[in-house]
Amino acid sequence: MSIEIVIADITQLNTDAIVNAANPSLLGGGGVDGAIHRAAGPELMEACRALPQVRLGVRCPTGEARITPGFRLPARYIIHAVGPVWHGGTHDEPTLLAGCYRHSMTLAIKHGVDSIAFPAISCGVYGYPPELAAPVALRSLRDAQRPGAPLHVVLCCFGEAMAAIWQNALNDAA
Repeated sequence: MSIEIVIADITQLNTDAIVNAANPSLLGGGGVDGAIHRAAGPELMEACRALPQVRLGVRCPTGEARITPGFRLPARYIIHAVGPVWHGGTHDEPTLLAGCYRHSMTLAIKHGVDSIAFPAISCGVYGYPPELAAPVALRSLRDAQRPGAPLHVVLCCFGEAMAAIWQNALNDAA
């Protein structure tokens, strides 16, 4: 598996799947989630509403992922992963974050995805420090390598500062 770090708008990437940093309702929000919902069109909201709730208002628990078509995006699929809100690292945040990447890769394999793009899950409004999130994410992605796993992983960053953090973590993991 190759891992590439880019500064881009994830909604414009030409990968088989993109990962949405979603909230548990899967009904849109701000940041990456809102941008993906806007770019994919109203069909995405309909598809998310059709996913079963595991409990009131929760279609995807923290640390897990769900998949929908990409609709109006270049990507065939959107994998919605719900990352943890950062509470200082004392509420199992690393395990939950790793679960997002692991479950996303499992869905990618199941759906025959060859290329997948991830945002920095939980590193926006959920407050997870990127310097701590990047190593967890990279370990999880490497652990997900098995037959059928996507051959190309893109880590999509919104700006140069975030890209530098992820690049340093990638260099340290090499």
